[in-house]
Amino acid sequence: MRGIYVFSDLSLHERLQKALAELNLQQPTEVQQQAIPKALDGRDLLISAETGSGKTAAYLLPSLHRFLATDAPKSGTRGLVLLPTRELARQVFKQFKQLSAFTHLQAGLITGGDDFKYQRSIFRKNPELIIATPGRMLEHIKRNSCDLSDLEVLVLDEADRMLDLGFAEDVLAIAENCRAERQTLLLSATLKTKGLMQVVDRVLRDPEELILSGARDQHGNICQQIVLADDRTHKERLLYRLLEKEQYNKVIVFTNTKAQAERLGGAIRYRRHRAGVLQGDMTQDERNKVMDWMRRGNINILVATDVAARGLDISGVDLVINFDMARSGDEHVHRVGRTGRAGESGLAVSLISASEWNLMASIERYLRLQFERRVVPGLEGKYKGPAKLKSSGKAAGIGKRTKGRGDKRRGESEAGAKKPKQRLRDQKSIGKRRKPSGNKPAGDQAGSGALGDGLAPFTKRR
Repeated sequence: MRGIYVFSDLSLHERLQKALAELNLQQPTEVQQQAIPKALDGRDLLISAETGSGKTAAYLLPSLHRFLATDAPKSGTRGLVLLPTRELARQVFKQFKQLSAFTHLQAGLITGGDDFKYQRSIFRKNPELIIATPGRMLEHIKRNSCDLSDLEVLVLDEADRMLDLGFAEDVLAIAENCRAERQTLLLSATLKTKGLMQVVDRVLRDPEELILSGARDQHGNICQQIVLADDRTHKERLLYRLLEKEQYNKVIVFTNTKAQAERLGGAIRYRRHRAGVLQGDMTQDERNKVMDWMRRGNINILVATDVAARGLDISGVDLVINFDMARSGDEHVHRVGRTGRAGESGLAVSLISASEWNLMASIERYLRLQFERRVVPGLEGKYKGPAKLKSSGKAAGIGKRTKGRGDKRRGESEAGAKKPKQRLRDQKSIGKRRKPSGNKPAGDQAGSGALGDGLAPFTKRR
């Protein structure tokens, strides 16, 4: 951190200071130290910081201070926070409740999966802050459920993830319906996402950049290991052994498919572990129930797809297991970021089959680190890695055939005539044909119409 401060040095409203004291939060994180003063000045900000760094409070606190400092009883919605997933929106809503506990400020939660008519009633109550996912928020805008003409602050949290999920057009459409004279804060774990800078150019006005850490620089307090596996069955045996022998408080197991998550969740529960599943086909109530179980400690193992890899803040997760390797370096960073939060140490173990080696190597190269190789005693596999490696760390493929064999054929062709092609039809038996006799009678040679010339009629023998 660049300096040692306490929240009382940040000139926040006294009611917010009281809430921070109640939460026993005294020292701001680095992103809060740098972002809050600039946000209080009304600047548009482009913030890149790691997950678990306190980004949510970095934009909530200055927004709430603004609403408290300037009373606007007759205005519409004053702040809008857009987030990529329902789980992350619920977390931000919960943190808003904590920070605004001693104020009159109200917030509304607008996400997919909830009753549309009930959400319209939330807009009619005119809360100061709306916390929403882009799809459902745009639907309300199209149906004239809300009025954003008085909006003072627009926050795009986890903007890179929103673009990955295909929300770019929705975000731009929502921004066009907001008041032009507003403050916009965009937060992202990485600024390398395709299309992100186009959104920045269209939504923000002369933003100040706060690049505190990129995806490659994150998670220095997390030990990252790989275990080689022969196939899926071997992976399952390795997973069960890790869950039995490793010391952990809570663990998240990541898979790439919903079907795989459901199957593994059932298999883990069958082995008498307290496990739950989180995947995209679940209803909102089911997802909420699983997350509550995990936070309360009713379960300590969560099998999840990448729907849970962004933004989820579950305290006490000290182990992450990638049953399937993440499909990109950024996704790997966000999965691993579920552990080692707020400076705590963590462990991430990835199970790697032969088909995933090159993907693992590309992620190593992207992160500029080398994963620690680990062997689980008693479950050593036959696969030991590629026989040959390229300079990039990927497996070297089989080389092209040498020219020796072809050269030999060409030499034979030049030395003699080309051998005729042998056909099966040429080898078929066509039967024996009678050879014509060499000694013919004189009459035959004269054309006297003797038998055999094919012209004279038969004559009766005397």
